[in-house]
Amino acid sequence: MTDSEQLYMDEEPQFLTESDELTDETASEYEHFRCVVDAGQVPVRIDKYLFERMVHSSRNRIQTAAEAGCIRVNGRPVKSNYKVRPGDIITLMLSMPKHDSTIYPEDIPLDIVYEDEELMVVNKPAGMVVHPGAGNFHGTLINAVAWHMKDVPTFDPNSPEVGLVHRIDKDTSGLLVVAKTPEAKTNLGKQFFVHDTHRSYHCLVWGHFAEDEGRIDGNITRDPKDRLRMTVMPPDSGIGKEAVTHWRVIEKFGYVTLVECILETGRTHQIRAHMKHIGHPLFGDETYGGTEILRGERSSKYKAFISNCFKTCPRQALHAKTLGFVHPTTGQQMDFTSEWPEDFRQLIEKWEGYVGGTTRNTIE
Repeated sequence: MTDSEQLYMDEEPQFLTESDELTDETASEYEHFRCVVDAGQVPVRIDKYLFERMVHSSRNRIQTAAEAGCIRVNGRPVKSNYKVRPGDIITLMLSMPKHDSTIYPEDIPLDIVYEDEELMVVNKPAGMVVHPGAGNFHGTLINAVAWHMKDVPTFDPNSPEVGLVHRIDKDTSGLLVVAKTPEAKTNLGKQFFVHDTHRSYHCLVWGHFAEDEGRIDGNITRDPKDRLRMTVMPPDSGIGKEAVTHWRVIEKFGYVTLVECILETGRTHQIRAHMKHIGHPLFGDETYGGTEILRGERSSKYKAFISNCFKTCPRQALHAKTLGFVHPTTGQQMDFTSEWPEDFRQLIEKWEGYVGGTTRNTIE
């Protein structure tokens, strides 16, 4: 017996007994969650394993579901102390049907920057979710794309073979590319995976930078204290996914700084978590502490000014400014730039007016 196998055998029997298993009264069930355990996964309790992956569920709720026979491994109910094995198929079965996740076309305006028969580049407004999910099943970018493509019989918005190639957060504005054919999505997806694309963001962050440019290299993983937030771990920690962000100062306002961030990787909340990690949370980013007055004066005038800034741009001040990739069919380099949205532009103008005089680096 290997050490790994011994770890699985050290505890009490982890499958529910026959008397614990579901009765015919709960035979009508619906799958709400499914995942396959990675080949390299080390032994870990299933409640802990699922806690890392089911963002909107607490560990206590997962344990309760397991004791009720709702957590299955390879079709069999398990207790919360079951240790997952590579290749395990884990499902959550409940008596209520899952919310209909079918993507329906909705007549929502789209700001289309570029379009051909293979792809389209869209400028997403802040406040729009890119894809239906928990609590946001309508009014998303992909619903709008489905409407735009409703007369194209080869485009199925519910097929994973077409559609969004990458995503940006709900309250982040800027450029996204949508694949209209399976071939385009495969090609573009590979470019994003191997980091052949170019993406730059503009963001307003708290604080003053001593240097004009730098690099942030830190793995991104879910924050165990707040699972709606990401945190940063050392690159050699083996925890989380590798993430690299390059930044440079565009304009200094003393208490805040306008920064360009260029992504080498594209992880969830990467810029937001990385900038928080180096002590410069995005202005207005409530999740990462950016809605506190982190720099500046104690005067009532300054506090009123900051309050007015938050009202002007009531979100994290982050905009996906540029997007570059190679066209999947022609092989031509495609580069796109989007203007700041009105709330972001007004926010910058307010800081320019308040501070007066800036240190500006021109972006070519």
